[in-house]
Amino acid sequence: MSDTPAFRYTAALADTFERAWQDRWEEDGTFHAPNPTGNLGDPEAIRDFDGHLLVLDMFPYPSGAGLHIGHPLGYIATDVFARYNRMLGKNVLHCLGYDAFGLPAEQYAVTTGQHPRKTTEDNIVIMQRQLRRLGLGHDDRRAIQTIDPGYYKWTQWIFLQIFNSWYDVDAVREDGGRGRARPIADLIAAFAAGDRATPDGRPWADLSPAEQAAIIDGYRLAYTHEAPVNWAPGLGTVLSNEEVTNDGRSERGNFPVYRKNLRQWMMRITAYADRLADDLDRVDWPEKVRIMQRNWIGRSHGARVTFPFDGADVASGGGIEVFTTRPDTLFGATFMVLAPEHPLVESLTPAAWPAGTDPRWTGGAATPGEAIAAYRLSTSRKSEVDRQLETREKTGVFTGSYAVNPTSGERIPVFVADYVLMGYGTGAIMAVPGGDQRDFDFATAYGLPVVYTVQPPADHDGSSAYAGEGATINSANDEISLNGKGIAEAKTAITQWLADKGLGEATINYKLRDWLFSRQRYWGEPFPIVFDEAGVAHAVPESMLPIELPDVPDYSPKTFDPEDNSSEPEPPLSRVGEWVEVDLDLEDGRGLQRYRRETNTMPNWAGSCWYYLRYLDPDNAEQFVDPVNEAYWMGPRDEAVMPGTRDPGGVDLYVGGVEHAVLHLLYARFWHKVLHDLGHLASDEPFRTYFSQGYIQAAAYKDARGQYVEAKDVVEDFAADGSVSYTWQGEPVTREFGKIGKSLKNMVSPDEMYAAYGADTLRLYEMGLGPLEQSKPWDTRAVVGSQRFLQRLWRNVIDEETGAATVADVAPDEATLRVLHRTIDAVRADYAGLGFNTAIARLTELNNAVTKLDAVPRAVAEALVLMVAPLAPHIAEELWSRLGHPATLTYERFPVADPAYLVEENVTCVVQIRGKVRDRVEVPADIGEDDLRGLVMALPKVIDATAGGVRTVIVRPPKLVNVVPLA
Repeated sequence: MSDTPAFRYTAALADTFERAWQDRWEEDGTFHAPNPTGNLGDPEAIRDFDGHLLVLDMFPYPSGAGLHIGHPLGYIATDVFARYNRMLGKNVLHCLGYDAFGLPAEQYAVTTGQHPRKTTEDNIVIMQRQLRRLGLGHDDRRAIQTIDPGYYKWTQWIFLQIFNSWYDVDAVREDGGRGRARPIADLIAAFAAGDRATPDGRPWADLSPAEQAAIIDGYRLAYTHEAPVNWAPGLGTVLSNEEVTNDGRSERGNFPVYRKNLRQWMMRITAYADRLADDLDRVDWPEKVRIMQRNWIGRSHGARVTFPFDGADVASGGGIEVFTTRPDTLFGATFMVLAPEHPLVESLTPAAWPAGTDPRWTGGAATPGEAIAAYRLSTSRKSEVDRQLETREKTGVFTGSYAVNPTSGERIPVFVADYVLMGYGTGAIMAVPGGDQRDFDFATAYGLPVVYTVQPPADHDGSSAYAGEGATINSANDEISLNGKGIAEAKTAITQWLADKGLGEATINYKLRDWLFSRQRYWGEPFPIVFDEAGVAHAVPESMLPIELPDVPDYSPKTFDPEDNSSEPEPPLSRVGEWVEVDLDLEDGRGLQRYRRETNTMPNWAGSCWYYLRYLDPDNAEQFVDPVNEAYWMGPRDEAVMPGTRDPGGVDLYVGGVEHAVLHLLYARFWHKVLHDLGHLASDEPFRTYFSQGYIQAAAYKDARGQYVEAKDVVEDFAADGSVSYTWQGEPVTREFGKIGKSLKNMVSPDEMYAAYGADTLRLYEMGLGPLEQSKPWDTRAVVGSQRFLQRLWRNVIDEETGAATVADVAPDEATLRVLHRTIDAVRADYAGLGFNTAIARLTELNNAVTKLDAVPRAVAEALVLMVAPLAPHIAEELWSRLGHPATLTYERFPVADPAYLVEENVTCVVQIRGKVRDRVEVPADIGEDDLRGLVMALPKVIDATAGGVRTVIVRPPKLVNVVPLA
């Protein structure tokens, strides 16, 4: 028979009441947050709240492996914050959905033949169970899945808003700035009325429908374009840069990836480059994330400069245009480099090498054409990341042509090199080896001149570029001299000279490129676009939405040779002829016509660009979100989150990993701003406050081959001298620490933690590991410490034999009240600032202090339970109930500190003599200046030091007195 008390806090007992409370929360709709209008609306209930708060996480992709203990870190943090704010009387909306389209489910379908929907929905069931068991206070009515046609109907609708819009750079916004999206119908009306001239000056009515469409497509915010893409024949699809490894292979499947020109849908995000950069000053985000976004946008001020072809007239367009942030170094440009994809490469490639061509420049090819073709093929096998690596050897080939340096008049060779990208600037650079290390390395390898245009320091030996400050040198011609000028002055002078000569002008350049927005996949949102017989794209009317995914005969790519760069994609949707070829009336006055559907699908970025808005109104069949609900939850407020700016509105707290801090946030901001410009949203930023949580790291192990092995199967061996070794299946392995997850085979399932300790213990342990923004190590053996805290809390309130509350209805003594109210004051600040680890430390101190009391006063016990509730809600609810409260504590008011108990009775005053600490003395916190001076001057050490007299006494009550003797 067991000696364990029936009501001792164990994992088994925790499991019993944790599940019971989760059931009760669900049955009672405890976390349902009312809207001001709509089917989730309750205007009367909203009046009873003290404000409102929208708290969200980046929603998860439903992996077949389910959650590991790294995933809940952010989810628990937002739950703690949301629960705390509910206890402040706020209407808090906290919910979660699933980012359910994507390549993993499609690849599984290719392997097994199972429909991606079934795989995805099965995975969602697993994750829902795991998340529910964690005790998260989500409004479950608002859970969404991006694969639901009722959801992606609105994703398609938003695409149509973007497709049917253009960016008017002259339109005035409500903030007084210029530039915003407008309906494409306004642009067409301006052309038709003659208010805007057509490119060739012909009247709009004289143009054919195809000609009109071509002009309009040049303005649309969503358009088709032949673009260089990452083509993976082995997967039969285009990949984003993030899906390509540094060695030019697909992250999934390790297939070779090539650069290839394909017709793609593009989003004109570049139109919003300035606003996306400038408005980062209006949001409360980590500075490192704002820097990452600014770097991705890459706004730089400089000059566009035209280098004439050797012997060509610039006015006839015979030149190579470059963008440079350092026009002051133009005299040092000794060669030029084009990206392999640059459209001028063909025209610059003669039939034969010019006489005297350096053999190092030819790549060993007999002709320039052969050299360029071979180099382009090798480049197509490299990712953009690989091409930009600073440590990689710089290679290239001579085009066979020369340009002319417009400042020096020198004839300079034009090369093709893969370290120059078509996606940045003009896809061409002027190479200044004296001031850029990449250019210096290239020049050294190919025997090209090096000219320094900024005076290097005396100890510079000429073995490298010099990119520092200094006076301009070697920079003069018959018309202008920059010599002796500083860099800034030289930039201004040369830019003006270029403009006067018609050779250049000051300009702003952006690293940001238009967003490639289509995939040759099945498992994604269909485009709401059809093409007529002339190839003109038409939007389907809203009444036809959603365009649902049809079933396909198979999901496999039809490019079976993974090494065949010449292969063409065959999107799975193209195999469903009856779906692709359709007769439709698009309600545009043309009547029934034959059309061909777009067979590419949207990337999974599409559903994640706006899901936070659908949470606000998930069942609305008429609008993607009711404007009243959006304005309530996300609209701008009177006080901005960043001083000196207008509040942009948005989600009050958005938490997610830094790995999504660039593209996801940038794309969501772009979509949001377009919808704001078109009048659909009151807020003009999606996320008012963003917080990037750290990773949970765990031990990972490698075998002799350098391959990771399952961490859970590794055995620790302790030697007599205290050293530790590790083996797996009897073989030695080495240990390292890394981000917990499948790739390092060091996953720990939360299910294991629930079974061994309970959900509250897991929650408490993860929040107590350290500051939320920092990465921290996981140690399963240390989890017991969090369990002991909860066991002690349980014993402070409950009799383990009977399960009854043992608190006493007595008044706390003054010492206990001081500890209690200081804890309340500190924990409030910790919760508000997401400092959950320090809140746990303070609660531990209070919990330990309560343990030492002969009798636990009810007032202290109840305050402690309420403070613990956001962190460990199940045990708090159970204790609250056993303390005699039938209702949930979810909306109980969080304890408020009494200021009277926050005043320190005594403080330590530091006594200095000539600025050096010589004594300390305990004094009343409210001691006056004269009393403190008299007390300190009577101290023996001070008397001895001032025997010769006192020059001055500096008194800063109650913590400092500095005595300066005469001698």
